[in-house]
Amino acid sequence: MEIIRSDEDVRQGLERLLRLDPRLVSIAAEAGSLPLRLREPGFEGLAHIIVSQMVSRASAEAIWRRMLPAEGILTAENYALFHPEAWREFGLSRAKAETLSRIAEAVVSGGLDLAGLSGKPQAEALAELTALKGVGPWTAQVYLMFCGGHVDVFPSGDVALQNAVAAAFGLSERPDPKKLAVLAEAWSPWRSVAARLFWAYYAVKLGRGLLPVA
Repeated sequence: MEIIRSDEDVRQGLERLLRLDPRLVSIAAEAGSLPLRLREPGFEGLAHIIVSQMVSRASAEAIWRRMLPAEGILTAENYALFHPEAWREFGLSRAKAETLSRIAEAVVSGGLDLAGLSGKPQAEALAELTALKGVGPWTAQVYLMFCGGHVDVFPSGDVALQNAVAAAFGLSERPDPKKLAVLAEAWSPWRSVAARLFWAYYAVKLGRGLLPVA
């Protein structure tokens, strides 16, 4: 399995992850089934991740509904045709709107193949995404996980993951991104499954969903 495309892929990945690190067996038992939460690779998937950042789920979905064209699919081409002040009507921040415009322009011009990132090595794919102003490591990693289907990505800058790992292993404080990245090396080449596991585990602990995309 080179990319994650189904619930069965996640299930198989979890089996291999638990064999790799038996410490995770009890965590998996508490977490329950791991949701796939996969979107098709492309502009719409990346745009949805960006829209959802730093706002409540309800707010993100309201903004998203206002952005969707009549045909119900947001492409780079139709985003590029929005008038310059459309972001105000959508409820987007200026920064997010500018980031989306840069991504749309890169896709339309042929300079960025978002679907093609699924088949590229992680480091190369991350470099392409983060070369775009406004696209940080977390955004790029989450896109590769939940749209690109990459199997070995762990967004160590994610606060929910930091808290989840601290709770699962009884750490006195949550690990910072560098420390968490080092801890996550033990779960390679299944770090995308490990991230899903810890998000699911913490969602059970808090009683609410914490995966970064719906």
